[in-house]
Amino acid sequence: MAPTRLFEPVIDQHDTWMVANPVQGCPKGCAYCYLQDLGQTRAKPAVLATPEETLEQLLAHRYYHPELVVALYTCTDALATPVTRAHLTALLDALGASTVRNPICLITKCAIPDDVVACITRNRAAGLPIVVYLSYSGLGPDIEAGIDHDALRANFPRLHAAGIPVIHYWRPFLPPNSTPTAIERVMDWVTPYAACTVAVGTKVKPTALEQITGLWPELADPHLHPQAADSVWPRPAWEWLQHLPDRYAGHRIFQTNSCALAYVLGRADRAGVYNTPTCLAANHCPAAQRDRCHHTVPRRPAVTQADINRHLAKIGHPGLPYTLHPGTRTVVLGQPLPLRDRHNLAQVLAVTVRSPEDPGERYWPGRLSGAQPLIIDPRP
Repeated sequence: MAPTRLFEPVIDQHDTWMVANPVQGCPKGCAYCYLQDLGQTRAKPAVLATPEETLEQLLAHRYYHPELVVALYTCTDALATPVTRAHLTALLDALGASTVRNPICLITKCAIPDDVVACITRNRAAGLPIVVYLSYSGLGPDIEAGIDHDALRANFPRLHAAGIPVIHYWRPFLPPNSTPTAIERVMDWVTPYAACTVAVGTKVKPTALEQITGLWPELADPHLHPQAADSVWPRPAWEWLQHLPDRYAGHRIFQTNSCALAYVLGRADRAGVYNTPTCLAANHCPAAQRDRCHHTVPRRPAVTQADINRHLAKIGHPGLPYTLHPGTRTVVLGQPLPLRDRHNLAQVLAVTVRSPEDPGERYWPGRLSGAQPLIIDPRP
């Protein structure tokens, strides 16, 4: 029986960015999609807010801050249907004509037609920073049902020629796309065009273990606990990234999305990644970006209890007990807080937030909440 269709808030907060989801439901059928258990895959997109209403709700929302990145349409693929494409261009034009100058991210696996390319170009020219994520991982139609992979690949040179920044979103890694041959087929196509790559293992929501084990039976092992991991990786893909072939040495590959965005946007790290093992060993970060973080992160103004109290009150948690460790910019909360609130507190104040886990939480905790990758050996 199909799951009941559940809708997310129109304005929300994820671990890397704020999100605006005025249209929800995707006609595609990617087997790993985190929308599947919400009943939002193979579904007609539903318009929950007009472009004008979306802009109004964004600016009025308790999470809004002018420094935050905003991702659009994470509960659909906005390029999938004529209705969603028209909504997208109208929303980009509304954002471009407004005071909003937050970086805007658009994530897609679908063809990007000329009118959308023109819309992105004119709003970038008006001062709205727009970055396109092309989600291309070398998986086939048996897993990414309904995706035209030729059209997806063609987006890379078209956007590059138009001067639109492209981040290659290489996710998820599953056993079929984790052999060196499969990996290098993807990389050989994207490296001439993408500013960088974000390589992400498989994310496993607490509610989606059965869905993922249908694709990756090894994760059914009761000793593994993949829902508690930041992400799950087949060992061949993990090892390939640790020993990057020389011909890809000039291409920037990040395991943390926040660092890829900082690099493309010319910003320093705000997510507590700088100088951690992930920064030093996992991310293939250029020297100039490391230098930017080296000179900016330690000189960032100290966060104070007044800052924390003010923001906790803004997001609806006045008086919440916490302990501040100023030297590490870490806030340890005294009671559970929804992940979306923790992520917003962390991003706005550039702090690390630790909190007891909420047993009712539906989303993965994320590396920045303390979770670590889980590496799975292939079957003998």
